[in-house]
Amino acid sequence: MSRFSAGLAAALLVLAALCPAQSALATNNDPVVLVHGFLGFGPDQFKASGFKYWGGYGDIAAHMQVYKGPHAVYAAGVGAISSNWDRAAELYAQIKGGCVDYGATHVAHQGLPGQVQKPAGKCWAADPDHNPHHYPLAFYPAWDASHPIHMIGHSQGGTTIRALIQLLEHGSPDGDEGGGELYKGGKIGWIKSVTTISSPHNGTTLPDAVLDFLPNLHSPLRDWLDTSMTRWEMAPDGARDFNLWAQTSPYVYYFSIGTQATEAGAWCCNGTDRVLAPIQNSAYQYPRADMIPYFKLFAGEWIVGAVNQHGMGGYTQHAAGRVRVDSDWFVNDGVVNTNSMRAPSGHPVRDYDGSSIRGVWNFLGNYPGYDHFDILNWPNPGPSADPVYDRISDIIFGL
Repeated sequence: MSRFSAGLAAALLVLAALCPAQSALATNNDPVVLVHGFLGFGPDQFKASGFKYWGGYGDIAAHMQVYKGPHAVYAAGVGAISSNWDRAAELYAQIKGGCVDYGATHVAHQGLPGQVQKPAGKCWAADPDHNPHHYPLAFYPAWDASHPIHMIGHSQGGTTIRALIQLLEHGSPDGDEGGGELYKGGKIGWIKSVTTISSPHNGTTLPDAVLDFLPNLHSPLRDWLDTSMTRWEMAPDGARDFNLWAQTSPYVYYFSIGTQATEAGAWCCNGTDRVLAPIQNSAYQYPRADMIPYFKLFAGEWIVGAVNQHGMGGYTQHAAGRVRVDSDWFVNDGVVNTNSMRAPSGHPVRDYDGSSIRGVWNFLGNYPGYDHFDILNWPNPGPSADPVYDRISDIIFGL
């Protein structure tokens, strides 16, 4: 984050403190941190283009700052293809200040080839007046139980936040990770609320379908997916293991939102792309005409261009020892199965009824017509996502 952005955020915090009457319903004005998903990027990565992960050519963070504000809202930037653990370590340093520490034991046993425990220069300054290396400024160095934050994650950003909470409260399951503060645990109450949007809590079948479709295609990304599949946290099997570790904390308010950009097959008039799927079966799902074009190739009953290979809208899997995938998984947003977005399997969940309960997933419902990136306001004919973030703001600032 630039000095200007950090200064603006600090000014918003000060202004917010001087404006306690900002909303009759607001009961807190704790900062918000937005966390992007897999293959995502931070706000400074494509600054020259003006394109943001959170907002496309708009700016969701800026919108939330002024909606019934002022509020302090930060957009984080973490590893695009990193594990939830590694991304959580980066989030901790980015928010609190200091240098990233992935943990000695974790790197030794789970790290990528060549990964180091403490990468040089991957730091954020907690004190702008003592920053000889000119590191970017940390979002909120005061962060602790008395100064909690709200977190909002899109796609893998949601599971990354869950990993961060687990580490904050319980530390590393392997004990000493070389002295890193994050891995000591005991940091209860640091996160007031979590809102996950289109997050693959129980995994997504997109990798399974694509790998089955291209069994002989070799590329660095395909090879990485293939070798990591059984433990990759965004595939159903890997998500099952992740959900056993990343528990739902009794001290945190959890909210979740689902997105849906497919429709059940029909003989006509269901809003789907009839060029790709002119003949449809009501037992399967098909991409809406306004879904981002690339993801239409994999979202329907069949993968476009494949021979007899089901896409997400028709993919099933019943192998022994693996997570069972049946027709409940067919509805999707082009990237993640909608049934995976509600809550981690086996964790407590309820439909939101206007009241918020800690330690339970308060499900805010599915948003039909929004694909995986409509919900970020990326350029597409889909609906604006601004009302979604206004609703989230009303809820979290009213806790």
